[in-house]
Amino acid sequence: MDHYPIEYYEFFVSFNEGDYYTCHDLLEEMWMTDKDNLFLKGLLQMSVAIYHYEYGNVKGARMMMQTAHDYLQAYRPKFWGLDLEKVYPFIEQCQNLFPKNIDRVPFESVGNLPQLPRLLLYMEND
Repeated sequence: MDHYPIEYYEFFVSFNEGDYYTCHDLLEEMWMTDKDNLFLKGLLQMSVAIYHYEYGNVKGARMMMQTAHDYLQAYRPKFWGLDLEKVYPFIEQCQNLFPKNIDRVPFESVGNLPQLPRLLLYMEND
């Protein structure tokens, strides 16, 4: 198996634990050293989208998830051991679940938003 930055492996752990804020930090650290890597930026945007949604920023979640969708497209079907054909259905399900007529809800009302599906990320051998 290929070797990637340690932050990339840590991202998988944090994502699967639902710690999307840490995902942002890990991916941003890698992306800042390789700003041409839109794969990392796409994963970063996906994580930020979920984080925004969990805190009631529906508009931000919609925008970030669309950006993730766009950035990751060029890396399909598989990149850095991640099968994006398993990630894309998740992204598209989220996009369909995000309310179109709501930009923001108070944190106390987040539980009234449609629940997002759960995605477990894992690396596969190339």
